[in-house]
Amino acid sequence: MCMSRIIQFIIIALLMTTPAMAGDQGSTDNGILKSLNALGKRLGIGEPDDAFGAFLEPDKAFIFTADVADSNTVIAHWDIADGYYMYRDKFKFKLIEDGGITLGEFQAPPGKLKKDETFGDTVVYYHQVSLTLPLQHANNFITPITLEAKFQGCADAGFCYPPITKSIDLIIPAAEAASTSSNPGTTATSVIPEQDRIALLLSGDETWWALLSFFGFGLLLSFTPCVFPMVPILSSIVVGQGKQVTTKKAFLLSLTYVAAMSVTYTTAGVIAGLFGSNLQIGFQNPWVLGSFSALFVLLALSMFGFYDLQIPSSLQTKLDSLSKRQQSSTYIGAGIMGLLSALIVGPCLAAPLAGALIYIGLSGDAVLGGASLFMLSLGMGVPLLIIGTSAGKLLPRAGSWMNAIKAVFGVVLLGLAIWMLERIIPDQITMLLWSVLLIGSAVYMGALERLAMEATGWRKLGKSAGLVMLIYGILLMIGAAGGGDDVLQPLRGTRLPFANSTTSNQSLTSLDFKHVKNVDDVKREIALATAAKQPVVLDFYADWCFDCKRMEKRTFTDSGVHQALESAVLLQADVTANDNEDKALLKFFGLPGPPATLFFTAQGSEIRQYRLIGFLEPEKFRQHVENALTLKL
Repeated sequence: MCMSRIIQFIIIALLMTTPAMAGDQGSTDNGILKSLNALGKRLGIGEPDDAFGAFLEPDKAFIFTADVADSNTVIAHWDIADGYYMYRDKFKFKLIEDGGITLGEFQAPPGKLKKDETFGDTVVYYHQVSLTLPLQHANNFITPITLEAKFQGCADAGFCYPPITKSIDLIIPAAEAASTSSNPGTTATSVIPEQDRIALLLSGDETWWALLSFFGFGLLLSFTPCVFPMVPILSSIVVGQGKQVTTKKAFLLSLTYVAAMSVTYTTAGVIAGLFGSNLQIGFQNPWVLGSFSALFVLLALSMFGFYDLQIPSSLQTKLDSLSKRQQSSTYIGAGIMGLLSALIVGPCLAAPLAGALIYIGLSGDAVLGGASLFMLSLGMGVPLLIIGTSAGKLLPRAGSWMNAIKAVFGVVLLGLAIWMLERIIPDQITMLLWSVLLIGSAVYMGALERLAMEATGWRKLGKSAGLVMLIYGILLMIGAAGGGDDVLQPLRGTRLPFANSTTSNQSLTSLDFKHVKNVDDVKREIALATAAKQPVVLDFYADWCFDCKRMEKRTFTDSGVHQALESAVLLQADVTANDNEDKALLKFFGLPGPPATLFFTAQGSEIRQYRLIGFLEPEKFRQHVENALTLKL
């Protein structure tokens, strides 16, 4: 016991030399040893032998959290256990990683005056306390920070904890500005891009709510052009089973396809978020797209009955059971198609996907980011699961109907092959291929055959549909011959006299972008625009990007958009090649891939809150441009 008291005395003497203990004095009423022993216990030293004895661990006595209230405020909060209190004058804060943000003096609520045996009269807090931490910055982009908090507390029963240090990672929104208007000369309110709002959603405390939100985002994305091509792919897998398909098997095939797609999206997204390398972009090259298109053609020919796709007989003899062989190979095939579909068919960049990637890149939290991407993918897969399972229930089991349905899916697969090739072949060739497919399908449907008097209503309907396809196919062929480039408007932009008009030509030409290749090009052009006191619009484009082409043909040809952008310098980065310079440029601006449109002021700084990810209709894009380019920071 004597040795224990000597050790206490030495440790307490060392602690008293620190600033936190300066001026601490023990009572001498009952002797030096008794007071040293009491003080040692209050400081957590000595008996009992374990670290805190009957007292709570620090993390349970003082539960620390911090939340971002807005771009200029962080709220630090403590839940304090009953019978414990915290000192107001022991709170200290600093930013370890500030990203250009300065931390002001915190604001504390009134506390309770307590006569403390260790520190004398001091203000303390019981039960809970929230402190307001002001932030000062002008960042027009979301910024990750690391907040370090130091604090100290005690127990009423006579035990004081040593000073505690905690740190927490937070994501701060773009700095707020004043009210926005479409009129020139106004200033802007706090406008946070959708992808940044989604990233902030992930950084909050409601993890389950965030994951549920991403599932909802996925459901909405399932109705976009990025996911539509997956419907016939999955349906053709189910239809290809023929008489063997059942509702259960259709569900399991669909589930395998969706699960493989979800895992692939999640893996690719985490890689893009952590390393800035979008795995999906790597598959958008002519060899991969050409091979996948050829696979669709092979599947289509199988649907037409030219041959049956099955495991080679030499491999079949090495397997144990024919039924097990066919079942396992079918599910493996569905999984492979789900993986390839995620990588090749749907590399679209939407705001929810971009938001998750921004969060992963800024916070490094690949687990939560990956979970959100997985929920997003599952949401995208729910309609696929329903459609695939329904096919197994609704499809006829035998007869000529099955052959007709297979033929329809064969045509759809050929259409998917052309849709894939659109990214790497000239527009006129694309129109010609669509023309051949439509005319051939029309002939197959009997558009050129005479209807018998006793023909059924279905036969007449089929002939009518065939005639429509025949006429549209001919228009596509004429448009391709005349230099047209739009499948939906085949005669638009052609050199044919009857196809042109003064009115249509006014909005025919796309924007006149100046092309930039790398970071140095962008910096140089922005510097030139700054010298001329002009704002800058930078668009990211790729041939394989479906939404990029929609923006080019629908939005960038609108006369209202042209008028809104008259005063701006227009730059475009074509990242189709995905070479080192393209990757460096995307990484410099923190973009996983196209489409994206960035806006810069006449002073050369990006208006981060008006960064646009994805496709926008002409009228909405025009309003977006007007708000961005009339903004005063």
